[in-house]
Amino acid sequence: MDCPQGRRGPSPRRLASALLGLLHGHIALFGEELKDQQRHALSLFALLSLSLVFGLLLLVGLSAALLISYWDSHRQLVIAALCLFYAAGLIASLIGLWLRLRNAPTPFGASLEELARDREQLLP
Repeated sequence: MDCPQGRRGPSPRRLASALLGLLHGHIALFGEELKDQQRHALSLFALLSLSLVFGLLLLVGLSAALLISYWDSHRQLVIAALCLFYAAGLIASLIGLWLRLRNAPTPFGASLEELARDREQLLP
């Protein structure tokens, strides 16, 4: 008994079309996530750069003001205190950076989740 042409199951052409459709959707999602990551990274870099410049200018100004104020009486003590303060700030910022990098979310998480869902649906 011969089955009609439309009832034999999925043709290789339809299967390829479905796979290309899935691939296209994943690539489009990956592209959008890449744009979002790029935008986010650039905005963080710009804010970080501005913060660094203004923070350094503030530190130079405050350090100069302290040194000028105590130049005659306690100049070595002020220099040592400023160095300790700067070292503590450096250590605290490095620890914060390390924690943030360690706890960062997985990049392209939505794409990876979508691929995992597709794999579950395609495999028996």
